[in-house]
Amino acid sequence: MRSRHRKISRGKILAAAAAVLAAGTAAIALPQANAADSAATAGTTASAEAITGTAWAVDARTGETVVTADSTVQGAKWDSLLAATRGKAVRVERTPGVLSLFAEGGDAIFAGGARCSLGFNVTTDSGPGILTAGHCTAAGRQWSLTQGGRPVATVKQSTFPGNGDFALLTYDNAATSAPSAVDTGGGRTVTIARAAAAQVGRQVSRMGSTTGLRSGRVTALNATVNYPEGRVTGLIQTTVCAEPGDSGGSLFTNDGSAIGLTSGGSGNCRTGGVTFFQPVTTALAAVGARIGG
Repeated sequence: MRSRHRKISRGKILAAAAAVLAAGTAAIALPQANAADSAATAGTTASAEAITGTAWAVDARTGETVVTADSTVQGAKWDSLLAATRGKAVRVERTPGVLSLFAEGGDAIFAGGARCSLGFNVTTDSGPGILTAGHCTAAGRQWSLTQGGRPVATVKQSTFPGNGDFALLTYDNAATSAPSAVDTGGGRTVTIARAAAAQVGRQVSRMGSTTGLRSGRVTALNATVNYPEGRVTGLIQTTVCAEPGDSGGSLFTNDGSAIGLTSGGSGNCRTGGVTFFQPVTTALAAVGARIGG
């Protein structure tokens, strides 16, 4: 059992747990001047909320809506965003780079030419499974632990875009040893004992196959992100950096709580940026899985 886990760890495959994403669009609290203006204001705001390259969330401390706009929001798109939010309880912020999904060909779990990262090992009624990002599964249904290697897991369920970015893969061998732990490098692991909801301001860590172990804090909940591939709702917004190939990797706390699965964001681990995560608690509920045995 231990030797198998070490083999997986050297590939930076983070054993994962998952949980389903709460459906629905993130609540955007935009005050309206009066009843007569309500329909026009709602239409303008709804149009702005769909602008590709923007993410919408609510600052839990102030109740203010925070719009994060990437470098593609220029010209008419930028003017439309400012016009829709002018005079509202909205704060518009810039983020470097482009809001995108963190997936590419590479080094942790593989399907075709794509690489992603495992989040958490989970237990289902039919045996052990893996939770990772839903957008990763566009690359194929069968996944291996080495590039071009023998498949060891098959996509059972996947959601993206829409109400989440998560997928359940089941191990083809029901007797597979799937420890409930995250390998943080250097022979160290963090045992994952439970799934927990994210809290604004909480310090968290992320492990991924591209950039390894990184840390930061939760800045917002129930964020809506407009990726070029489609809108995703209900995500956790953080200051933790990530890069392509980190997709699906685990967001956790040092006390052993599984928090999220890496979805996407902007920037990188050299200049910083913003990263969004699929909540583990909602993903587990959606796929009917649980952490540990």
